[in-house]
Amino acid sequence: MLAKYEQVQICQEERTILSEICLEINEGQFIYILGEVGSGKTSLMKTLYGELPIASGEANVLGNDMSSMRPSKLPKLRRQLGIVFQDFQLLRDRTVDENLDFVLRATGWKKKIDRERRIIEVLEQVGLPDKTRHMPYELSGGEQQRVCIARALLNSPKLLLADEPTANLDVENGRRVMELLNDIRQQGTAVVMTTHNEQWTHEFPGIIWRCKEGKINIE
Repeated sequence: MLAKYEQVQICQEERTILSEICLEINEGQFIYILGEVGSGKTSLMKTLYGELPIASGEANVLGNDMSSMRPSKLPKLRRQLGIVFQDFQLLRDRTVDENLDFVLRATGWKKKIDRERRIIEVLEQVGLPDKTRHMPYELSGGEQQRVCIARALLNSPKLLLADEPTANLDVENGRRVMELLNDIRQQGTAVVMTTHNEQWTHEFPGIIWRCKEGKINIE
């Protein structure tokens, strides 16, 4: 088990967003978080990587008690996670390999030869081995998102979190990203993603957490 929530409550500015959350994440699962705008999808995602604290209940993520975790411990947790953002968040003034190298150096990879090897590995995994020297603005939206997925895979996470990873992409590029995430899931990494596109749940079946009226229903 990678994560478990029991009777968790999530609040923002003293307003309850979600309550009585009970859920589990296990290796190799593909989990969708669905719901209308403002229903709590992103808030729930943020609690998994400690961006938003839980208000009450018991929450454990990769062996960490999220109810008592100090801010100083969050970087260690996030090094064990892969996080893919909707708006890419690539460093615009650095090439693809420089973006990836920045993350590796920040997470403790000392030897340049090891970093170079790992960068090649993840870019091959996402189908972009020839884009190492490209700047982000030279890539399509779909390619930029695949670079973001490569970045999330650098430290071989057991859990990958993706917040609306296809929202800014056309259907073709969105499907390529979904196929990649599904491949990653089949290799044992659990994938949790928020989305408004319920079509993906039919093309790439998984577990659905539906946020509605302050609760989460598991389908």
